[in-house]
Amino acid sequence: MLVLAFDTATPAVTAALHDGERVLAESTTIDARRHGELLVPTIELVLSEAGAVLRDVTAIVAGSGPGPYTGLRVGLMTAQGLATTLGVPAYGVCTLDAVAYGSGLGEPFLVATDARRKEVFWARYADMRTRLDGPFVDRPAEVPIEGLPVVGAGAALYPEILGHRGDVPPYPFAGALGALAAERLAEGTPLDPPRPIYLRRPDAVVPGAPKRVTA
Repeated sequence: MLVLAFDTATPAVTAALHDGERVLAESTTIDARRHGELLVPTIELVLSEAGAVLRDVTAIVAGSGPGPYTGLRVGLMTAQGLATTLGVPAYGVCTLDAVAYGSGLGEPFLVATDARRKEVFWARYADMRTRLDGPFVDRPAEVPIEGLPVVGAGAALYPEILGHRGDVPPYPFAGALGALAAERLAEGTPLDPPRPIYLRRPDAVVPGAPKRVTA
């Protein structure tokens, strides 16, 4: 097994290779504006560091969001394109699940990432592997914390409202994404196809008809 995992649903452009037992290589750049520019070089870097080539990959895993429309599509379209080229399966894993897995927590908690517009994407977990509710998008004050710790970059943006547990990774780093996917594949747990999780409409809209000008 050689899983190529990457995520572009947050400002972290991240990729990793996982062999079913451990992360062989991982690279991450935090840049919310350069997903399309950075993803392929990051994939090439982790392949090189692991001493592998693209044809060695047996599965592609991409973070499926939720996340901003443009960045999210970069990763998912890349996953679909690579899978078609290589003739290997492609899967999508909820980006919040990757944050949860990377936390290593064994007790109930929430994950929150930045949804922009003064909102957060969030989900509730029983532990690092088990999502109970979500994902949802809400204003921070509307998230039902109920005394649970909140992890993720969304919590770091609104610590006075959500609280923030800062001793765990704030982003869905690809090493955790690959490890989670490899674990589920080894167990025979079905994985979703690489399709985006959109919780609201994109900012971009088709322009309307031009206004009629009268003499």
